[in-house]
Amino acid sequence: MASVTFDKTTRIFPGQDRPAVDKLKLHVEDGEFLVLVGPSGCGKSTSLRMLAGLEEVDEGRLLIGDQDVTDLPPKDRDIAMVFQNYALYPHMTVAENMGFALKIAGASKSDIAERVADAAKMLDITEYLDRKPKALSGGQRQRVAMGRAIVRSPRVFLMDEPLSNLDAKLRVQTRTQIAQLQRRLGTTTVYVTHDQVEAMTMGDRVAVLKDGVLQQCASPREMYDRPSNLFVAGFLGSPSMNLMELPVTDGGVRFGDTVVPVSRDTLAGAATSTVTLGIRPENLELATAGLPLEVDVVEELGADAYVYGRADVGGAGVDGQTIVARVDWRKPPTKGEQIFLAPSDPTAIHVFDTETGARLG
Repeated sequence: MASVTFDKTTRIFPGQDRPAVDKLKLHVEDGEFLVLVGPSGCGKSTSLRMLAGLEEVDEGRLLIGDQDVTDLPPKDRDIAMVFQNYALYPHMTVAENMGFALKIAGASKSDIAERVADAAKMLDITEYLDRKPKALSGGQRQRVAMGRAIVRSPRVFLMDEPLSNLDAKLRVQTRTQIAQLQRRLGTTTVYVTHDQVEAMTMGDRVAVLKDGVLQQCASPREMYDRPSNLFVAGFLGSPSMNLMELPVTDGGVRFGDTVVPVSRDTLAGAATSTVTLGIRPENLELATAGLPLEVDVVEELGADAYVYGRADVGGAGVDGQTIVARVDWRKPPTKGEQIFLAPSDPTAIHVFDTETGARLG
């Protein structure tokens, strides 16, 4: 086991002016489960591949524990990687796939058999050890790929979107198994995904990347409650946060025909006469006054109901912006109805500088 440190690590692909990863500074504690998340092309997989030794580092350093591994070949880094496409050998059995790296390393047959058996029991795939990968489902193949990493007892696990080929139900089940397994093993894990639900439910901490630049790294709860900028605020959460550019007025921010109270100290940092107000759907409620909304769609999801509608935000016109609110599932509004929304908890709002995107207050 070991910590992982990205020390201002940069990767610039040949022929590109902009770095794929730009001065990434990030420390992963020994035994921590860290999730790298962001949209396609943000640099998360490149960061992982640099750590694995599959991509060059143009500037900065990479450390595993106290060891500088920046220029070490992959085989000398003592890491195990789980790929998106499983990367199993089709002509080998499950047991042979799981034990192959140990065989190459010169481990004895008895040692390989024991470690494969232990990993298979842990992953509940003992009955499949004599089968070939083609005889397994996607979820079973993923567990074999996990088992192949586990038997090596590496210092660090690297996982590159390992659940993306699974159906929705299996993804939920498998992400729970991976999280439980990592807690049991206590192995430092860096996990890459574009799915913010995976990131929020699995990681001890979440690191959000955009255009190769780290935006924020914090626990899922801290990041949800206090996003550091507009990008993080809009990226994390499902449905995503409502972000509305609104005028500053006496006592706070104008919200429809009401005023949302915001302290003068918070608003003093704004670069313009407007700010961007962020309110999550669960922090909006039906009211007799506030922001008028014409309901377009009502999503009834059993214990939850969400309304999607159009609002004249900041004078943009009725088609200017879609707003989402969670409402009482027992008596939701109907399509076409005109309603008013107001914050249910004024302390749960988020204020951002419209020009820079940075959090205010």
